[in-house]
Amino acid sequence: MQKVRVNRNGIPVWGYLENQQIYLDSGEKIKQEEAEFLAPVEPSKIIAVHLNYPSRLEAFGGNIPPWPSYFLKPVSALSGHQAEVARPKNTKYLNYEGEIAVIIGKRAKAVSREDALNYIAGYSPANDFGVHDFRTSDNNSMLRVKGQDGFCPIGPGIIPAHEVDPHNMPLRTYVNGKLVQVGNTRELMFPFDYLIADLSRLITLEPGDVILTGTPANSRPVHPGDIVAVEIEGYGRLENRIVESEVDFGDFGAQPEDSEYGRNTAFEIGRVKK
Repeated sequence: MQKVRVNRNGIPVWGYLENQQIYLDSGEKIKQEEAEFLAPVEPSKIIAVHLNYPSRLEAFGGNIPPWPSYFLKPVSALSGHQAEVARPKNTKYLNYEGEIAVIIGKRAKAVSREDALNYIAGYSPANDFGVHDFRTSDNNSMLRVKGQDGFCPIGPGIIPAHEVDPHNMPLRTYVNGKLVQVGNTRELMFPFDYLIADLSRLITLEPGDVILTGTPANSRPVHPGDIVAVEIEGYGRLENRIVESEVDFGDFGAQPEDSEYGRNTAFEIGRVKK
């Protein structure tokens, strides 16, 4: 069974998904296809890893880093399974990044690598969307690129940690049914236990917090109408449709830009540098 959260008459309700049926904590039972899924997490923070799969590092021509680099996505970026992901009008480079989300199960502060996996409640497919038209203005903070509303769908549910081998989790991303990304957690430069131990040295991880653990090579721009799916093979499949949205960015502040830096990042061309 996977823990899920759905919208019922404007109210978020928790439940469990099993055999295409959702059993809500309220006692109601609904079919999966009738559900309006919400992200199955209520985190205080979302922490993402810049580079963790060797294939992604190789695509950019970089060297193996001595430690991981992190950035934060705001909680307002969360969305769920089957939610629409909006590419702002007049932008070109909205990229998918299929990832595995690690969901923290209990407060973690200065935990050891040996004990770190015991702090995981479960895992879920996630998509770390980013609009690289803002690459020149973000200075790698990722707020404009990856922090916009809806740019972090997770779901459909949480796969319990005890059901999965964290060292052998196949990850797949599809666009319109075509396989575009392939990875496995056995390839990670910084495994889940390392990430939790490393982060908890610095900040307290709270129950429900999310760690996005990196994406394999072949992240590419998608377009309105595309269906992007991320799956942890055999356990869960997250699907989202891309739409175009009208966004008034005003006449001040950073504006989307078709830059060489943005294009190179969007198509994984050469070393990532400004």
